[in-house]
Amino acid sequence: MRKVIAAAAITMALITSCKMENNPLLVESPLPYGAPQFDKIQTKHYLPAFQTAIAEYKAEIDAIVANEAEPDFDNTILALEQSGRTLDNVSSIFYNLHEADTNDEMDEVAEEIAPLMTECSMYVSLNQPLFERIKAVYAKRDQLGLEADQMKLLVDTYESFARNGANLSDSDKELYSKYQEELSLVQLQYSKNVLAATNAYVLNITDEADLAGLPSFVVDMGASTASEKGLQGWAFDLSQPSYSPFMTYSERRDLREQIYRAYNTKAVGGEFDNLENVKKIVDLRIKIANLLGYETYADYATENRMAKNTATVMNFLDELLEPSIPAAKKEVADVYAFAKEHGFDDSELRPWDWAYWNEKYKDAYFDLNDEMLKPYFQLENCIDAVLGLATRLYGISFEARPDIPGYNKDVKVFDVKDESGKHIALFYADFFPRASKRGGAWMTEFRGQSIVNGVEYRPFISIVTNFTKPTATAPSLITHDELTTFLHEFGHALHGMLAEGRYGSQSGTSVSRDFVELPSQIMENWAFEPEYLNTFAKHYQTGETIPQELIDKIVASKNYLAAYLQVRQLQFGIIDMAWHTLKQLPADLDVVAFEKKTLAPSNVIYSDPACATSTSFGHIFTGGYSAGYYSYKWAEVLEADAFSLFAEKGIFNKDVAASFRKNILSKGSSDDEAVLYRNFRGHDPEPRALLEKLGIVAPQK
Repeated sequence: MRKVIAAAAITMALITSCKMENNPLLVESPLPYGAPQFDKIQTKHYLPAFQTAIAEYKAEIDAIVANEAEPDFDNTILALEQSGRTLDNVSSIFYNLHEADTNDEMDEVAEEIAPLMTECSMYVSLNQPLFERIKAVYAKRDQLGLEADQMKLLVDTYESFARNGANLSDSDKELYSKYQEELSLVQLQYSKNVLAATNAYVLNITDEADLAGLPSFVVDMGASTASEKGLQGWAFDLSQPSYSPFMTYSERRDLREQIYRAYNTKAVGGEFDNLENVKKIVDLRIKIANLLGYETYADYATENRMAKNTATVMNFLDELLEPSIPAAKKEVADVYAFAKEHGFDDSELRPWDWAYWNEKYKDAYFDLNDEMLKPYFQLENCIDAVLGLATRLYGISFEARPDIPGYNKDVKVFDVKDESGKHIALFYADFFPRASKRGGAWMTEFRGQSIVNGVEYRPFISIVTNFTKPTATAPSLITHDELTTFLHEFGHALHGMLAEGRYGSQSGTSVSRDFVELPSQIMENWAFEPEYLNTFAKHYQTGETIPQELIDKIVASKNYLAAYLQVRQLQFGIIDMAWHTLKQLPADLDVVAFEKKTLAPSNVIYSDPACATSTSFGHIFTGGYSAGYYSYKWAEVLEADAFSLFAEKGIFNKDVAASFRKNILSKGSSDDEAVLYRNFRGHDPEPRALLEKLGIVAPQK
């Protein structure tokens, strides 16, 4: 045992020596609050940083195992919780930038470190002597006098090891490690293919007549994109700020079909094919679940979520889907009838017609469209308004810190402080699309909140979006949908910034997947509140406050196509569960055909046989939503019920906000999420709350 301790001491000495080298990922940052030195980090720093951090983590694990004292909460559970901090810091920076600001060299690093990270994970999770110490503490848990969050940390730690193979035989542990390494590599290739396929397509228009129907802001954006890509005329790509407006406004049906097919066949065959990768990921997850004693991967994944099991998820999806399909079919029929009245002569609406005609219908029915609204939503004003909403609700303030570097010139950095002026977080905001960034919008963190040896580490939180860039003739103007997205991701950010837990694994957004969307989705409600919109929505040219007439139309159109959009979201959850409830992968499985067959009963609009979602559905194949995409709707049920309290008491009510902060935002997963919700709302939510909010069913009297 003393030899083990001595070896660990030597390893730590070597690591300390390595850290003294000038690697900005390993040395203590001199920046305020220890902020990452993004201005000094280079791609060459990542691999040695990972190697050093992994060695340090293993040495810390060895020290826990070598401790000759009887296992207890502090020397085993807490020591494990606080180990691997350097690796967490390096990983958070690398993997976040690999999504938001990547390059070919980072792709190479990602491939090189994937097996290192998998082996390190297995070194910990399959470490039998370590697990024996954890089991020893777990066995006497009721005699330890632990506080609630300590008990939950102990139980979570034990269950995490059990769920990651600690109880397997030696031969099965080897197999488990092999499967996990294979899975990490194929997921990496899947992500690379999606990004490459997205960047590979561009619709280059050189004849001005082909711009028919496009508003000036879309035309200007197309010209800007063409200039960036070194092309003549106008260019439209598969990023959301480019693709979505083109599909909505272009009168050229043939061009809409072309870009639609490109978007919806990403990585379906061709140079960046993901068809085989989808099958490999699903097959490996089935094998991993079976090894751990579960019939399907969904059984494994749902066990530690609010839903608890697959049957609950399937019943939940059905409960929402059944009343939504007839309502959605009526919405589609109304849009189709409108299109027919206005010259559309096909036998049915095709997917590339949908956005165009439902926007025309909305414009005619509500007299409202993005072109009318965008001038009132200048991004700079929206930033002030979203941050200001947090100030009004929670008393926190945001100070721009240009002296703290971001990882890209477009990134804005803010120092977040509470009402007393005390620092509580750094907030990084990255708004604009670029070739080095994947599509979509998300929140993440470079450092989570935790307390270690009596020292509190406040979080570094980031949101990433793909909003329209400023052009030569206009500032960045965002759509109302993009404002809603901004509020959504900022809700996640608040969950991270306002965290107050003792343990990082329980802090901030470290909650069950079907609870994590509550803080984000509840924030979307303010995008439809006149009392809020009136405070910032001003015309970027005239300074005129948004007319009440337009606000009334925004509110009136809030549930426009609500049933259709609900069915669409439910379909994502359905295909996710279909993949992850497979008990084995058929040898002759056709990915596209499987998806088509699965979704056919819930289709409310024509589904093109060549198009598929699975090959680019990163949320479930490489993200954290495998067998968990239903959680968006689960959380919508929570937020529909939760926001009703704000609606009743006042949308800026500080007492309600304080309760939401105390019981939801600050708690992380320090208690069972169902308990946290009841502590805030006083009762359990019901799916009907969402159906009523969306107008799919009438309110009960």
